[in-house]
Amino acid sequence: MNHEIPTMHFGPVTIHFGEKNGKYPDGNQVIVRGAEATAIFDTPLAANRIPDVIREADLAILGHVHEDHMAGLHLVPQVPLFVHEADAPAARSWEGMARHYGYGPEVLPGLRRKIETKFHYQPRPDAIAYADGQVWDLGGGVRVRALHMPGHTAGHSVLLVEPEGVAFIGDIDLSSFGPYYGDASSDLAAFRRSLARLPELPASVWVTSHHKGVVTERAKFLEMLQAYAARLDERSERLLQMLQAGPATIDELVRQRLLYPPEADELWIDSAEQRTITLHLAELCAAGRVRERDDGRFALA
Repeated sequence: MNHEIPTMHFGPVTIHFGEKNGKYPDGNQVIVRGAEATAIFDTPLAANRIPDVIREADLAILGHVHEDHMAGLHLVPQVPLFVHEADAPAARSWEGMARHYGYGPEVLPGLRRKIETKFHYQPRPDAIAYADGQVWDLGGGVRVRALHMPGHTAGHSVLLVEPEGVAFIGDIDLSSFGPYYGDASSDLAAFRRSLARLPELPASVWVTSHHKGVVTERAKFLEMLQAYAARLDERSERLLQMLQAGPATIDELVRQRLLYPPEADELWIDSAEQRTITLHLAELCAAGRVRERDDGRFALA
């Protein structure tokens, strides 16, 4: 068993930190031990550094489905795997995952090779769908409650450990990059609603999959959440600035990059830029700030 990986404990909850507080491609591993069962939340690359600990699990619960959250599932192929019903098809097959991403055919084969190699990706056709509000009783008064908070993916959920009030908020990661909603199942409006609901949770500890790790002060959490959410409007304003130069197609806007620096070259970037820009344009059109012209270009209203 590897004891070198940094950890924190909150009652029955243990967080094993990935590299750089779980910065992508790594993540933070949460383990919840009740009197009768042990649950693991997601399984990032960090899981592979504590295989003996991961193999003690009686069940695995995914807050959402992406390759970096399935990177340790190969260690526990026999345990029941629970996934929100909206993300379950993505966990069950590569075809479902491909639809979940929504990337073009020129991207998907290379991406599949990459995630199989780097993230030990394997479909889980046995994944069990859960719904908003589902509770897992781990014994001794320890419970896990799923709270559906979509946006990042259609099924993205916060996993709340009760009664301790430890909330695994997953890829609402409070990073300076801001929210990510660049896949086919992502939704900007849903993300806004989820961010507005998050402070209402009866939590006193907030755990992210990536970047920030653990926040234990409510005032600090609210400050970080506000800065994180502000990135949404900053992107809309940036898009409006891009359109000040004149009408543009989505492809032309993608080449200018809304999210990523010009030197970034991950396989999915153009697809993520396209999806993100499309969502913002739809929102801006609905607000009357942008209009789509007959030639397919978008212009300031």
